[in-house]
Amino acid sequence: MSGAAAGWPLWEVFVRPRRGLAHTHAGSLHAPDAELALRNARDLFTRRGEGVSIWVVPAAAVTASSPDERDPFFRPAGDKPYRHPTFYEVPEGVRHL
Repeated sequence: MSGAAAGWPLWEVFVRPRRGLAHTHAGSLHAPDAELALRNARDLFTRRGEGVSIWVVPAAAVTASSPDERDPFFRPAGDKPYRHPTFYEVPEGVRHL
């Protein structure tokens, strides 16, 4: 019986591949609780030792914007050009900004 069939909640998994990098979404899984979700995420998404940290978040706790509402949702930022670094010159010799 799969986790979905057992009524287990869906968990979103985020993995940080190494120190100093951000966690990125690795996938989803079903588990009965946070502890088992964390253990299953470790087994599924870091089998080759590619992670140093894992977050599991109940999918029901995630609030997201809809791609269908992209234009109305993001339009308020469009009239604030100062938020975009197009007005700044990067000094010569600067490799990472």
